[in-house]
Amino acid sequence: MDFADKLRFVRDKLLMSQEMLAHELGISFGTCNRLENRKTEPSLPTRRSFMEFCDKRGIKFPDEVK
Repeated sequence: MDFADKLRFVRDKLLMSQEMLAHELGISFGTCNRLENRKTEPSLPTRRSFMEFCDKRGIKFPDEVK
């Protein structure tokens, strides 16, 4: 599961729009959209913020579940 898939997975799981998730992560809607559509790769701070967001909500990704 790549970063774009993880973004979509989290949004679907939490019933969030790209705009809502972008706000939570402290990034712009455009950045969130480009990340989810594989037009750009996330910066390290964005990746870290996303993983902290997921950890706080107990979100596990299908490829991490054993």
